[in-house]
Amino acid sequence: MGAIRISGMSMLHEPRRRPSASGPERRRSAATAADIVHRRLRQEIVTLASSPGASISEKEIAAAHGVSRTPVREALLRLAEEGLVEITPKSGTRVARIPVVALGDAICAREALELMLARKAAVRARPSDVTAMRAIVQRQRECVDARDADGFHENDEALHFAIAEAAGHPGVWAMVLQIKVQLDRLRRLTLPNFDWLTHVIHEHEGVVEAIASGDPDRAAAAMQTHFHSLEGVLGEVRNMNPAYFDGGVDEFAP
Repeated sequence: MGAIRISGMSMLHEPRRRPSASGPERRRSAATAADIVHRRLRQEIVTLASSPGASISEKEIAAAHGVSRTPVREALLRLAEEGLVEITPKSGTRVARIPVVALGDAICAREALELMLARKAAVRARPSDVTAMRAIVQRQRECVDARDADGFHENDEALHFAIAEAAGHPGVWAMVLQIKVQLDRLRRLTLPNFDWLTHVIHEHEGVVEAIASGDPDRAAAAMQTHFHSLEGVLGEVRNMNPAYFDGGVDEFAP
């Protein structure tokens, strides 16, 4: 390496040091780590990879994600605000059980929004929108044949989003996603039942063809039938897995 001599002294060139991260930069980095941990933990909880009532270790999560415990705590606080974890001082942190009251609220709110979307989609949907919806339903059939429960769920989400887009209100689907987080946990318990999923496909076909007919009343009725059917099976699933739920059976009437 070359050297610079000043007053008889030799100074080696040193590689430039990257300036240390400022306070705001460090906070942005920590926030990014918290976002990643939050997203992964949320996915595990919503998909029931982490069972309701299971204990949560900050130390283990930090080690698994290669981060300090600070972003883990931030992620857990956010999950607690969403009702997905319970943090009890001196007792630890656990995956929250599914609150029965929240299920009734979610179904009521989601039904109101999606009936409106179905009506508007029947009026506004283009032939290409209907073609896309039919293709999604076909993919759901293929998922049932392949016993691909996760793929079925992904296409279920895609269909409802496609209806919102056809209605001209894709932003409403973002609202639905926030509303239905507890409902999604419960719905995951229905996914291994492929006879039930075949029934769901028939209902989806009814919704899509009603939208294709251009009749808003028919589209809303088909969507309402879909939700009423869902209410019934969710009540059964809840009763079969009581340890996963918080609240009495009378708090949610199918």
